[in-house]
Amino acid sequence: MSAPDLGRGVLHPGRAAAVIELDRREPAPGADRFAEFYWLVRWDCRDRPPYEQKVLAHPHVHLVFEEPRARVYGVDRSLFVRRLEGRGHALGVKFRPGGFRPFTDRPVSALADRSVPAAEFFGPEADRLNEEITGGPADPERLRALADAFLLARLPEPDPTADRVAAVVERITSAPELHRVDDLAAEFGLGVRQLQRLFAEYVGASPKWVLRRARLHEAARHADSGADVDWAALAADLGYADQAHLTRDFTAAVGTPPARYAHGSR
Repeated sequence: MSAPDLGRGVLHPGRAAAVIELDRREPAPGADRFAEFYWLVRWDCRDRPPYEQKVLAHPHVHLVFEEPRARVYGVDRSLFVRRLEGRGHALGVKFRPGGFRPFTDRPVSALADRSVPAAEFFGPEADRLNEEITGGPADPERLRALADAFLLARLPEPDPTADRVAAVVERITSAPELHRVDDLAAEFGLGVRQLQRLFAEYVGASPKWVLRRARLHEAARHADSGADVDWAALAADLGYADQAHLTRDFTAAVGTPPARYAHGSR
């Protein structure tokens, strides 16, 4: 039996489903040019020890309304780990790749591997909304309406470059057979250096990292499927030189070799 769909990158989704409930909502027209979707996570650990959820993050910036205050999370290029205790909920805005750049006056790479209070970008209203979101009921439609109103009141001017960057990242994530930065750059009529500068400015991670992370997401998806995996064949499909290369890459990112990880997901 396949694991529950909690989103690609959520490790051991079968275990997570016993603790976490995930809901997604589409942003309103206008906001959807910048935000990919809103996510609502609810958890209940009252009858169990604290739970640590690990995530292989995507090349996205998130605005998260959570206790004790709202924060903006840049791309986490390592392994994101969140400790959950008691009962609670959090609401996140998942920006499109490049979609957060129009909200800030600095390159998105300045946010890589860190988070900052949302008030630095959105003012004290972010903290006031945070109190309303975390202190009230975790109703998805109520929270979507609050997030829509917040974003729609603060929409920047559209940035065609951000749209172009989003298309490049979408090409990577939808095509695991794409393995080389120079091939990606050529497909979009860009030089490699130009593509690297665009990713530093708008994404917060290099094209090479985004390509590698897409391959790891695909490997983890196979591992979580519950089916037997031919790791040598998968390594070849994902563009690795051999199975050992995939194993090293996966182990460095996740902390566990892929075959052992897959066994733990069953």
